[in-house]
Amino acid sequence: MNRYRDLLTTPGVARIISAQLTARLPSGMISLAYLIHVERIFDSYGLAGLVLAATSFGQAAAGPLTSRWMGLWGMRPVINLTLVVSIVSMAAIAFIAMPLWGYMLFGLIGGLATPPIQPAVRTIYPKMVTSKQLVPLFSLDASAQEIIWVMGPVITTVLAIQVSPPVAIIVAGVFLIVGGVWFVSSPELGTVRIPPNKGRIGRVLQKPPVLLATVTGFLLIGAAAAVEVAVVSVFGETGPQAGAVLALWAIASLIGGLALGGVKIGPWALTVRMALVTVGMALALGSTDFWWLVATLSIAGAGLAPAMAVMFAIVSSSVKFSETAESYGWVGSGQLIGAALGSAIAGFAIDGYGSIGGFATALVFSLVGTLVALAFKRSHPDLRERDPSPLPDTEPVSIIRPIPPVA
Repeated sequence: MNRYRDLLTTPGVARIISAQLTARLPSGMISLAYLIHVERIFDSYGLAGLVLAATSFGQAAAGPLTSRWMGLWGMRPVINLTLVVSIVSMAAIAFIAMPLWGYMLFGLIGGLATPPIQPAVRTIYPKMVTSKQLVPLFSLDASAQEIIWVMGPVITTVLAIQVSPPVAIIVAGVFLIVGGVWFVSSPELGTVRIPPNKGRIGRVLQKPPVLLATVTGFLLIGAAAAVEVAVVSVFGETGPQAGAVLALWAIASLIGGLALGGVKIGPWALTVRMALVTVGMALALGSTDFWWLVATLSIAGAGLAPAMAVMFAIVSSSVKFSETAESYGWVGSGQLIGAALGSAIAGFAIDGYGSIGGFATALVFSLVGTLVALAFKRSHPDLRERDPSPLPDTEPVSIIRPIPPVA
């Protein structure tokens, strides 16, 4: 814990972590809030899943593009613009009665306007701490993300079921406004400038670690989203059991992330952590008993945050500083798409096979993620003796030779 205490006393670190987590909390709320809201309107998890698919398509297109814009126009202008459009789209879905295509349209617009806060903060981190502190910082950040990916759905479940789905959507919007304004007002956004990425868009995916982190992140968060929907379907829309299961899952992931934060990252790191998630998902198929789900999902949760920390580190160590924003944009898009599609596919599976279909969907996502990490182990850099900081940008330097004096 001394390692994390030193990190949090480093100027600006605690503030920037808190601000970006607050601003990104809606990423873990909106998919489930939209699912419950649209399902109540059309009485179908499958139709609600179409709205999530439209949202995920927008996120897929926006993530890398808005990340590159930050290198051209600066972080603050891009984040401010996307914040405004996101809030408008969320309010429309919450309060305007529309046909299905209307919800899909505003879901698409909201996805396209997803604020690029994750790539911004991942780019800022290496400039705030020493190279030795960077891997523990990624671990701390990944552990804290449980507030987004697990506690976010807990908040959504309680609000949507106990109050109403539109209230859950609006609360997500409030978090986005408060966190977004807090983040863009942070002085680090004025002192760290992202250099323009001169390569064509998508070129960073030719780097195997970036592609590996994007694909496995998509599958990991897809599994987590499927579990969330499955847990809600098990315990219905009354009572606190679903929120309790997801909260305990979050605690297990938080503990796992902090416990493994000091472990050096070798070439098997991602495979082992993904395998732990898969084992927990497989065991969860055994029963829908409350305590059984708590136990098995705690096993899965113990590998969740550590796996994400490994993804962040291997990307950071494999790209130039000017490429970090776009690289994390792809990784973030993969996670957001995974969250939306995991929820959508689980919704259709639950319609057809009951709650077990949702858990089976989660198992398939996590198992494929484990196999991908294993198959592409050679693309996984060995960081046990390497600096995980981004590579410096280099370009030719003109040398002006002095004119010799005339004799």
